[in-house]
Amino acid sequence: MSNTANSPLISPQALHAAFNDPDLLIIDATVELPAPRFDGDYQVRSGRDGWLQAHIPGALHADLYGALADQQASFSFALPGIEQLADGLTQLGISPQRRVVIYDRNDGFWAARLWWMLRSVGLHSQVLDGGFRAWQRAGLPEQTGAQAAQPSQWLPAFVEGLWIDRAGVEAVLAGERSATLVCALSAGLFEGSAVTRYARRGHIPGSLNVPARSVLDEHGRYLEPKALREVLAPLLQATAPVVVYCGGGISAAAQALALTLVGRSDVFIYDGSLQEWAADPRLPMTTGAAPA
Repeated sequence: MSNTANSPLISPQALHAAFNDPDLLIIDATVELPAPRFDGDYQVRSGRDGWLQAHIPGALHADLYGALADQQASFSFALPGIEQLADGLTQLGISPQRRVVIYDRNDGFWAARLWWMLRSVGLHSQVLDGGFRAWQRAGLPEQTGAQAAQPSQWLPAFVEGLWIDRAGVEAVLAGERSATLVCALSAGLFEGSAVTRYARRGHIPGSLNVPARSVLDEHGRYLEPKALREVLAPLLQATAPVVVYCGGGISAAAQALALTLVGRSDVFIYDGSLQEWAADPRLPMTTGAAPA
């Protein structure tokens, strides 16, 4: 894992060493999304309370469930329009002049989601490899209580690619658009044997299954490039662009980050993912393991 400023990842030690950088801006992107107890059990809440209890010194909290999500969409965490996104980002002080480092207190998926959102407006940022847990394991300082943001002035614009909508996925299934569909959920959720928080069990027909957690080690850090290439081999061998989805476009972002680490650039995230797809009974879903 590289600690250079150009890498998508940064280690706790490298982040701590950068504390004197006046342009450094640390963001906690945590959202709380408990495991479902039964099918359709969808509970979500802001991670702000946890941030108030403990965070990396100087870190601000980004609300991916509220200020940085389209509240009019039929699914949670939807990418907002550029005006809302610009307002949410600049209120945090995010701009091209800042060195933005993102982390979360869970599996790193929320950090990857915000990283992808920033990438989609042409802004380079970094994800803390291993997240807040790695920071704590390293014995580095913590802080409690609220932090005041210093809003920035910036007019972002979306770059082409990186996202695909429901119509785009339907076009893939109809053979009108070339892409390799990949589900980043666990094997149990993909096969339909595990309890799901979404309207139906299973996956979009024709999908491969590469669980997002398979790109992380036992400490929640991204695998080294050689191991990543082995895990992601089916996707790296695909000739068509890769479309990654999950339940809500969150764990898919970790998969997209991993693909970026090993040089795959033609990657799209289906923003609505199964929260949108499974809710419409007219759209096909299937269960069982992916073909060998």
